[in-house]
Amino acid sequence: MSRNYKFHNPNGIYFVSFATVHWVDVFVREEYFKVLAKSVEHCRKEKGMELFAYCFMPSHVHFIFRSKLGDPSGLLRDFKKYTSKVLVNAIHQNPQESRKEWLLPMFQQAGTDKENIVYYQFWQHHNKPIELWSTSVIKQKQDYIHKNPVLSGFVTSPEDWKYSSARNLNGDHTVLELDELGFFE
Repeated sequence: MSRNYKFHNPNGIYFVSFATVHWVDVFVREEYFKVLAKSVEHCRKEKGMELFAYCFMPSHVHFIFRSKLGDPSGLLRDFKKYTSKVLVNAIHQNPQESRKEWLLPMFQQAGTDKENIVYYQFWQHHNKPIELWSTSVIKQKQDYIHKNPVLSGFVTSPEDWKYSSARNLNGDHTVLELDELGFFE
């Protein structure tokens, strides 16, 4: 892994993006989006995650976050490990999931050659963390995150994408609450 893609400041605010293996569009069902949202809620309550912006796309996730416990790498590792197990199980158990016959073998094959993978690899390993050092840089990354569903052609306005913090900026906190940036505001 390149030095440019590591968490160097344990107390920094980071922009991260991470994707499913092969960029598979897994998040096309409400129950899978809910797994991500519940996992974020758990990380905020139990693991010291501060969440400032997010967007869940069909094949990837964007966060602007900080670890209050000074372990952003461990926080993201735990989030990805937990969600991968729950999501693979949800796909396997979902009687409405018509794609399970090719999704599950794809995740299994992705983990075959990896020493640290027992059964399935759901997420790609890299997160590409970028430390955000100013209000203007945070705003730039926030705009990028919020425009992602628009540029992908899913919606015409950022706040129309249900699983995006763009909705929070319009007062809609029904999916996830956000933390205050404090000294950056």
